Amino acid sequence: MNDSTVTHTLFQVSTSGALVAGVFSGAVSCRTLLDHGDFGVGTFARLDGEMVVLEGKIYQVRSDGSVSLASADEEAPFAVVTRFSANVDVADLELPSLEALTKRCDDTRPSNNIFYAYRVDGEFDMLRARAVSPPADDARLVDAAKQQAEFKLSNISGTLVGLWSPGFSSAFSVPGYHFHFISDDRKHGGHLLDCSIHSARLRMECLTDFHLALPQNEDFLKADLSRNSADELAYAEKSH
Repeated sequence: MNDSTVTHTLFQVSTSGALVAGVFSGAVSCRTLLDHGDFGVGTFARLDGEMVVLEGKIYQVRSDGSVSLASADEEAPFAVVTRFSANVDVADLELPSLEALTKRCDDTRPSNNIFYAYRVDGEFDMLRARAVSPPADDARLVDAAKQQAEFKLSNISGTLVGLWSPGFSSAFSVPGYHFHFISDDRKHGGHLLDCSIHSARLRMECLTDFHLALPQNEDFLKADLSRNSADELAYAEKSH
């Protein structure tokens, strides 16, 4: 358990609305992201795959299914990271579905009004994940989602890196749960769509300090971010 005086900060680059609107140009380097956290999720410039940040390393999961360590100079248009230090640690869980996973995570949350980070390690009987690929110029996130690659894995050990954001954050973040997966052998990963896990260990951290860094590149500064992006974001988060 952590000392109650410690501040737990979530550092976010750009907004979910900007990503939905197609602002995919790099805003921050992986080197800079790791200055602010060792655990988190995001994507890469030009929407070139899913980002998994775990134990101080940044992994890039591309739409062809390949996984590699991202270089320090690789850039992200959107990412959310923290320095993970668990408040809750529960082992030997059986989580037969994504619904069971989110319900168990719900049970750990003392409030709906702050942010949380979740790490879930275990043996995955089944896992469905996706990875986005660079879309055509001027495309929005929903256009990229229609072309996403989906993977189905079985009998694989790995880790879920997840965040939960409160409803009031929908104007700038992804409300609810957002999980990315990376296998123990670092050969498979992606944005989680469904799973069944046994022998799971679930760790949770309460995050009470939020830092939003807005890009200064031309794409972001000139984008029209006045539209309500909730429906498009919800579509992009799901399986297609």
